[in-house]
Amino acid sequence: MENYKLDINDGSQHDRQVFVAAQNAWNDWSELRSKRRRNKDFTYGSQWGDVVSDSDGRKCTEYQHLLENGHEPLTNNVIRRLVRSVVGRFRNTIAGQEEHRDLIDELDSRALEEFLISGCCVQRIGIGNDGQPQVENLNVNRFFSNVMEDVHCRDCKIVGYLHDLNVGELIRRLACGDRSRASLIRKIYSSIEPSVCGLPAVGTDAENGGDFFTANHGQVRAIEVWTLELNEVLECHDRAVAQLYTCGIAMQHDIDGENARRQARGIPIIDARWDIEEMWHCRWYAPDGHCLAHYTSPYGHGSHPFAIKLYPLTDGEVHSFVEDVIDQQKYINRLITLIDRVMGASAKGVLLFPDAALPEGFTWNDLKRIWRSTDGILPYSEGCCTHLPQQVSTNNTGIGAFELLSLQMRLIEEISGMGSVLQGNNNGTRQGAQLYERQVENATIALSDIFETFNTFRRYRDQKLRTTLLLG
Repeated sequence: MENYKLDINDGSQHDRQVFVAAQNAWNDWSELRSKRRRNKDFTYGSQWGDVVSDSDGRKCTEYQHLLENGHEPLTNNVIRRLVRSVVGRFRNTIAGQEEHRDLIDELDSRALEEFLISGCCVQRIGIGNDGQPQVENLNVNRFFSNVMEDVHCRDCKIVGYLHDLNVGELIRRLACGDRSRASLIRKIYSSIEPSVCGLPAVGTDAENGGDFFTANHGQVRAIEVWTLELNEVLECHDRAVAQLYTCGIAMQHDIDGENARRQARGIPIIDARWDIEEMWHCRWYAPDGHCLAHYTSPYGHGSHPFAIKLYPLTDGEVHSFVEDVIDQQKYINRLITLIDRVMGASAKGVLLFPDAALPEGFTWNDLKRIWRSTDGILPYSEGCCTHLPQQVSTNNTGIGAFELLSLQMRLIEEISGMGSVLQGNNNGTRQGAQLYERQVENATIALSDIFETFNTFRRYRDQKLRTTLLLG
């Protein structure tokens, strides 16, 4: 459990500015949350949810539009198979490298799946109840930061996460054994009205992944915000013990007093030089703006506890693996729906039987029963009509739809880089193992950028994990 230095108050001017900046950062991620939701829907099979206009100009989903026109929307989910294949290739690559990393590798596999869907990967490196560093995957819908353009996220200035906790969990986390502080936290949350916590004009984004103020399922919302701030510091050199250290500007008076005593005793003094230093500060807020906690980063790395990777960050934009193949997936679904419609409208074994040819004493039900029999004999009166009974069976599927479907399946493999070899398909039983491995190696080149980007994230995470132990 992190060792918080808490200061519950209504918020200084700076605290209020940070709270507003956090809301703005949350709103800046609105478009990304919207894209992620669409990508996730396509990945897990909800692929007819895009909004279109019908002939009357009314907005509706593609699913509703097809149903209203008498058609059944069909789905052939290729994207899910592609994502599973990439994650499976990753797991096969790291299998057996370090057995003690099995738990983290499981987290990384799920993080890679999120990375493929949204283009974002966010993990938290904190301190567990046993006092040791631990890693957890975070929900991208609850995460926010300033708009960044550096691929290593070195231009991050504000970052945060929305926590949904019950009151007991929040008190245990922030009260740190202080009963009076626990009572104050409980009082703050008991006085928060729902209307205060959910102003739609300010922070509501329910359609694209939640709300900045309001928790779900009867829990309470706590907002964790980290900011990179400039602080006045003193860089000190204690000549008596040959020690270098940094302290706050408020220590100047104490250093002056200590130096006066040392000069009187002939002891080397402390040299102090004023400077400006960047430091990460954390604040925890209640939804009404109360600052529940305020402390400088207690970690050995001196930074926030998040490991972040956004892909590819060209002009600050995020574009995922799944996003690249959605258009092909939509066209595949349209083609199989079209083929189903054409086959459903085709005549299949229809019997044309003239009325005058029905034998005396026979009913149409008798005729259908005999027609269904494999060894049935169907009499008819040949002299009563000029047209003989005949069966009609047509095939109207030769419209090029199957060729288009095959083309789209090949295109989706080429665009994604997940060819048949990487998906585990058998391209021939006579080829040797070396040839097959060479084919896999060549096919993996198309995915090397994604794998290397994700592995860079893992290396950065591991480095942060090694330096997460609390200071002091």
